Amino acid sequence: MRIKLLIIILLSVKILVITLFMTHFKPFRKDTQVVLNAIHGRTSIRAYQEQAVPDHMVEQLLRAAMAAPSSRNVQPWEFYVVTKRDVLDSLARDLPFAKMLAGAPLAIVVAGNTEKGSPNEEQVYNWVMDCSAASQNLLLAAHAMGLGAVWTGVWPYRDRVEAVRRHLDIPDHILPLNVIPVGYPEGEQEPKDKWDEGKVRYMR
Repeated sequence: MRIKLLIIILLSVKILVITLFMTHFKPFRKDTQVVLNAIHGRTSIRAYQEQAVPDHMVEQLLRAAMAAPSSRNVQPWEFYVVTKRDVLDSLARDLPFAKMLAGAPLAIVVAGNTEKGSPNEEQVYNWVMDCSAASQNLLLAAHAMGLGAVWTGVWPYRDRVEAVRRHLDIPDHILPLNVIPVGYPEGEQEPKDKWDEGKVRYMR
């Protein structure tokens, strides 16, 4: 009787271990495929519906952006959320590759605070990488939430940096990296397949 009970306990433990392993360590979990679909399905959207983006969705975009990796965890990013129509139109007029802002209900400017952390030669460049990672997170989150967005470059072009600073009253120690128009997409746009095996070098 005791042997039979011991066998039942051992089998139960084995089943539990296998279940936990399959749940947490199987090669492609369902959430893994969701993430990959968001990455491969994302594309630049430049035309938007007039519908406003709700505040709770804007917060989700910003939370995703701030979840990005950051060198030494300095987190130098600053975000400017723009919904004022006259400001969006002014940015569209002054930025050569952001004309779509004239039809966007929202823009998020990702900027780097150069005074965060312990400023040194390394940190001068790290803000660009940190804010770029945050921007990519924001773009992926927008796609996953059914929104459209596009990265329009600002830094390191002096005229664009000054234009964004002027319209948003940004101080000198904060450098705008980009302006990201966001909205509900107008129409469908297929993502590009950018896989190119010729750009991969394996060192085995």
